[in-house]
Amino acid sequence: MRGPAEGTRGADSAGIGAQAKTLLIKTEETMIRRQGKRAGIMLALGLALWAGMSGAQDKKIVLRYGDHLPVNHFLVEPMVRHWLNAVTKNTDGTVQFEYYPGEQLGKAKDLLALTLSGVADVSLIAASYTSDKLPLTAVAELPGGPDKACDATSAFRRIATGEGILAIKEYAPLGYRAISVVVLPPQQIFSRHELKSVKSFEGMKLTTAGGAKEIMLRKLNAVPIRMGAPEIYESLSRGTIDGGILATASVLSYNLPGPAKYVTLGENFGSTVVIIGIGETRWKQLPPSVQKVMMDAGEATGRNMCGVLDRDTGADYEKLAQRGAAAVRFSAADHREIAAKAANVQAEWAEALDKRGKPGTEILKAFNNALTAGH
Repeated sequence: MRGPAEGTRGADSAGIGAQAKTLLIKTEETMIRRQGKRAGIMLALGLALWAGMSGAQDKKIVLRYGDHLPVNHFLVEPMVRHWLNAVTKNTDGTVQFEYYPGEQLGKAKDLLALTLSGVADVSLIAASYTSDKLPLTAVAELPGGPDKACDATSAFRRIATGEGILAIKEYAPLGYRAISVVVLPPQQIFSRHELKSVKSFEGMKLTTAGGAKEIMLRKLNAVPIRMGAPEIYESLSRGTIDGGILATASVLSYNLPGPAKYVTLGENFGSTVVIIGIGETRWKQLPPSVQKVMMDAGEATGRNMCGVLDRDTGADYEKLAQRGAAAVRFSAADHREIAAKAANVQAEWAEALDKRGKPGTEILKAFNNALTAGH
């Protein structure tokens, strides 16, 4: 038998046990609530992180880029891809490009219109293909210009971008913005027939893109023929044409050595302006930080491309010689005669534009001043 004291101790023990059990249950409930809160916080953080990542992906800018160049063209790596890659890299991947070369988005002559309409966000255009819309841009394509591509490119950029007179007078009214510009090295005349002097051009059928180069050929008493570059090789091989005006790099790119036996050296029968540009409507949709990256990359790309062109011109003549096309350097007297005819072409070009209500003389003066400022 238990005594009274033992009964009391038993009751106390039972009470303490019940209290301990209750305390344990409450503690477990508290822990569960805390764990639940912690899990909720972790879930909220995870959702916020996912939303942030999703938002970052949503902020990526994908632009359609188009041009008329074959993927192996000499402008592609040092100009086109140089700029595209620089923009993507310097925006930390925010800007991506869909690349449509070889007239996939439209013909060369239509790329400016396609860019202004938004079919292409960004494109590379050759100004000579759109001379009806960009007549003043031809100032850097005139015969008798500078000998070096980088001299011409630097001067042209001064007037074609930012607050330059060409940007204001020609591009702004169209709703167009030049981002990267390059003026190719002076174009030369290639021929099936021997070139002994300036008189050798008389009566020759020579292909040209038109414009001031066509006027120049007429002053040389040649017969200008307008023809697309892909048609030149066959026409030259068949004798339909006697030659034409192209940059030495283009003579090589279009595989003309063979049918072309002679190429002039040291003359300037004109040039070609190429522009990577964008429509103002699309431009204004881009963040200022992206706009700055694009323009900075555009300037760097222009310097890179013209540097490659100037460096490679000498090598071009070596390649031409290896493939059967001889370089022809005219006498000093012939060189002066060609330069005088080129100066006349420049003056006539400016005057013709003035008569159409375009500031031809003003643009020519601005370009020449920019050339002087660069020296």
